[in-house]
Amino acid sequence: MIVSRACCTFGPEEPFVRTTIERRDPGPRDVLIDIAYAGICHSDVEHARSLRGKTVYPIVPGHEISGTVSAVGAEVSRLKVGDRVGVGNMVDACGKCENCLAGLEQYCSGGRTLTYNSIGRDGKRTDGGYSQHIVVDERFVVRIPESVALANAAPLLCAGITMYSPLRHWKAGPGSKVAIIGFGGLGHVGVQMAKAMGAQTTVLDLSPEKRDDALRLGAEDFRLSTEPETFTSLDSAFDLVISTVPIYVGLDRYLGLLARDGVYVNLAVPAQPLSISATTLLTNRRSIAGTRSGGIAETQEMLDFCAEHGISAEVEVIHADGIDDAYRRLLAGNVRFRFVIDNTTL
Repeated sequence: MIVSRACCTFGPEEPFVRTTIERRDPGPRDVLIDIAYAGICHSDVEHARSLRGKTVYPIVPGHEISGTVSAVGAEVSRLKVGDRVGVGNMVDACGKCENCLAGLEQYCSGGRTLTYNSIGRDGKRTDGGYSQHIVVDERFVVRIPESVALANAAPLLCAGITMYSPLRHWKAGPGSKVAIIGFGGLGHVGVQMAKAMGAQTTVLDLSPEKRDDALRLGAEDFRLSTEPETFTSLDSAFDLVISTVPIYVGLDRYLGLLARDGVYVNLAVPAQPLSISATTLLTNRRSIAGTRSGGIAETQEMLDFCAEHGISAEVEVIHADGIDDAYRRLLAGNVRFRFVIDNTTL
């Protein structure tokens, strides 16, 4: 077994503390990764604080992982020691179901294994990226292009692919109009991607302080969601509206932004159920959809796309002792735009 230093929490109200965890020795198809950086995702907070009620403690979160390969199993063919790599929110799937065979492992019907707070094939609970090392089947490891710094790449493994997948699936591109609700960890990456795809992009957010950054990163328009005139002036204006915010929003207002055959895509999990007026939905033949990040092949495609177009997450690198403070600031919206743990500080 491999002993790895890590940070964990023992309860929803407990602080993060240093600990050691055990990683399995690399099997024939496994890759041992020395983790350089781990992004802090809003999902980490939800699991660490048991906001979804499914957490088993102690928990080591982290599913935005970047680092380098330090050992490979005998049957590993795609990767070698020294490669720059990343791991997202999955470390295994059945590989046999219709979804897996289609490269959509995120919808595995045979039981996907999440990077943390999940049960692996060995029957043990998985630990995430707030640690020194991780051992992963090579099928769930992606290459990070040389032009993308490891610290800036880490959030792309969740925030990046979670935005890229719906933009690609619903064909954002030249001639299309996209609105992104929320300009945070996901939104600031999504704006860059939508611009690179050729879409005309508008950001809707609560804070006027985010206007300059939104325009700098590629938005053509910025509107405050607190102003009623935003929704009247943009009525039926967009082909695609993507919501990144983990809080309940007045869905009817945002559905009203959709043109004919427009789609509203929800990415987050608000505590309150979504509700709509049937009349708003019927107007313009509108649709509501959801999506789970992306498959492994699409994640690699996303990283290559980001490298080609100079896209990366803008991050604030923190010491491992600063996780609790980062969680508080994240919940308060006080980060530009993603916290990333420097894992050498473990």
